[in-house]
Amino acid sequence: MLETKAENTEQKVIVVNKNSFLPKNILKSLFIFAKNKSKIFLLVLIPFLIIAGTAGGYLVGNKKIDPKKIVAPAIPKDRHIAFLSEVYDKIKENYWDNITDEQLTNIYVLGTEKLTGQPQSTKPKDKQSLQKMLGKILKDLKEEEEKKQFTVSLANIVLANLQPFGRSRLYGQKEETALKNTVENKNPEIDQYEVLGVDKKASSEQIAQAFEKKSTELKKESAPEAKQELSQLNKAFQTLSDEGNRNTYDQSGAEPTMEHRLVKPNVYYIRVDKFSPTTVQELLRVTEKVDSKDDSLNSLIIDLRDNVGGAIDGLPYFLGPFIGMDQYAYQFYHQGEKEDFKTKIGWLPGLVRYKKVVVLINENTQSSAEVMAATFKKYNVGVLVGTKTKGWGTVEKVFSIDQQIDPLEKYSLFLVHSLTLRDDGQPIEGIGVEPLINIEGSNWEKELNAYFNSPELISAVKEVWKN
Repeated sequence: MLETKAENTEQKVIVVNKNSFLPKNILKSLFIFAKNKSKIFLLVLIPFLIIAGTAGGYLVGNKKIDPKKIVAPAIPKDRHIAFLSEVYDKIKENYWDNITDEQLTNIYVLGTEKLTGQPQSTKPKDKQSLQKMLGKILKDLKEEEEKKQFTVSLANIVLANLQPFGRSRLYGQKEETALKNTVENKNPEIDQYEVLGVDKKASSEQIAQAFEKKSTELKKESAPEAKQELSQLNKAFQTLSDEGNRNTYDQSGAEPTMEHRLVKPNVYYIRVDKFSPTTVQELLRVTEKVDSKDDSLNSLIIDLRDNVGGAIDGLPYFLGPFIGMDQYAYQFYHQGEKEDFKTKIGWLPGLVRYKKVVVLINENTQSSAEVMAATFKKYNVGVLVGTKTKGWGTVEKVFSIDQQIDPLEKYSLFLVHSLTLRDDGQPIEGIGVEPLINIEGSNWEKELNAYFNSPELISAVKEVWKN
């Protein structure tokens, strides 16, 4: 994110705290903050971007809470204060770090000063005094729409300024629906049958013929739009040409997350674009495609380049086929504690044949895919080849809000709930996962050959890396 001096723009929010909330023992030097105390800096954010925010690890499941620890807070009579107070409580309870009342109220105060353009004479350091300050400000706003806009804007500023900056946001119904579709890998705006120009009852032959005809035409064009259309056409063909993918798409609208092919007679290639609830089932189908091949097919390339992550709940199931049942796969960090996650299923027979495995990563491998890469590294599933990953190590979760301010709009919190940890216990956030072999090095082929002594596998890696 870019940091600039204060300017008049609605797309910038206050960077409100110059001291890291991060525990020093494991997260030292993870973030860098402005040190000039005489200035307030602004953080430039792209407003309400779903893809960037949710491409990370999105937590679908619910956290277990001990009912004995729940103390119901008093609900303020004013619905705007009640809304902001609930946001406050949700952050305190569910945010990944142990943020203090003084730190959180300071964010509220600076956000209020930004919105009103006026310094606050009192600086509340707890929720009760914060409610009094907000009550006075809301009382001066005469129109209901003004109160609503102030409330929504302040909540958004507070959430966006939680570290890592810009990851947490206030969502409306539209944003939450878009998030759900992104996680499930659905695009309700695109009909893949229409892209190919075929009927939903079209045969496999008709789908192949339509794809061949359209792709040939688009390849002749030089306009940038043609390249984009060809990419969408390939996606449609990938979805509808495979029987399993097509059935999933017809039943749920979910598109495939994998592509696969034999790049050499003894090298199978699987590319995973993201993680969705259907990815584990796809893995089973993809590995079964080559079950009839003889034992000479013994090399596998797993391509995690440009994998944007996704539904991290599925990782215990996706990793099991590679490392076995009930194995400690990865860890989350939440409010001073580490949580272990074990695999939920065992070895996949279709993967046993592969004795030589290469895992490709790059600077756009992020979130859940980084966790997967770190686990592969930990268990020596394969040799990580490529460049260091992005370092997007947060797990976000949507929390509902009970005290709504508008009967026509339902808001929720999209909040960083946990940090993901690498195989060495360090956070992925801001650091990433290093490959065993950096493909930008001049000797990477020799290094890989030292592992497998397989010219054919090295040639296959070179081939797919260029694509």
